[in-house]
Amino acid sequence: MLTNILHNVGNTPLISIDINENIRLCVKLEFYNPTGSVKDRAAHYVIKKALMDGIINNETTLIESSSGNFGVALSAYANLNGLKFICVIDSNTSPVNESIIASYGAEIIKITEPDKYGGYLLNRIEKIKSILKESDNMYWVNQYENPLNAEAYYESLGGEMCRDAPDGNIDYVFLGVSSGGTITGVSRRIKEEFPDAKIVAVDIFGSIIFGDTPAKRYIPGIGSSMRPKILNRAMIDDVVWVTEVETVQSCRELLKKHFVCAGGSSGSVLAAVKKYFSLRKVTHPVNVMCIFADRGDRYMNTVYNDGWYKELQEKTRIAKEYI
Repeated sequence: MLTNILHNVGNTPLISIDINENIRLCVKLEFYNPTGSVKDRAAHYVIKKALMDGIINNETTLIESSSGNFGVALSAYANLNGLKFICVIDSNTSPVNESIIASYGAEIIKITEPDKYGGYLLNRIEKIKSILKESDNMYWVNQYENPLNAEAYYESLGGEMCRDAPDGNIDYVFLGVSSGGTITGVSRRIKEEFPDAKIVAVDIFGSIIFGDTPAKRYIPGIGSSMRPKILNRAMIDDVVWVTEVETVQSCRELLKKHFVCAGGSSGSVLAAVKKYFSLRKVTHPVNVMCIFADRGDRYMNTVYNDGWYKELQEKTRIAKEYI
């Protein structure tokens, strides 16, 4: 019996989704982690390892930039370990996530001024750097560079995917990219056990991670206003870009056809899988694995809201006409 639900990290369910007769798509449902996302793995691992190795102590204040999920997870695990936590969020962070972060006892700093690319990430990071200059015994978790972040996914999620591989083999892995730790850790673990597996990164148009033209984006958790340094160690074979409209359509398809209520990046991944294989003829069955990173109920006022979706379609149409 568990003494605390936060100890139940990982070993998330694996489900199959039909694409076509040759595409065997298996999905790890990461929203079954305690606080609702794949980020539980990193929050739990980084805090535990940092305490164990003496990088931080019981008097250390943690600080991190987050668009939502990592902030939720860190606030919970910091609370569990009796640590103070400051979370720097922004105007795109969902009100639900903001409320949960505060409920777990974190201090919230909200950035409302967009950076030069129309997002908020660069300004969130600048805020953290300015706070660090004025503070003692503070630890920036820094998911964009911290090797412990990638290590967390190498040890947990990557290992589970290798263990759960259908028929003991993986041909393709599709992973959404934002801060970069998940794909870095998972790709390295997958490549160790399945060297021929292709790692396909999923990005959103408007994100600059893989060189696309920067543009304003509306769905958190996928894409970035910078290329995280942690990606320098990732083992990526290919990249697929999808639109936010495709993302919403796929999220809604998951809910209607498969009864899976998943977050925005999950729709991006499903859209990318379909797009990738629509351009490639597959003549024999292949095993494809991916993750759905977070739960969809926190996107009810955006991705699953008809009015918001219509506004997104209109903004996308105007942007295309302007270009």
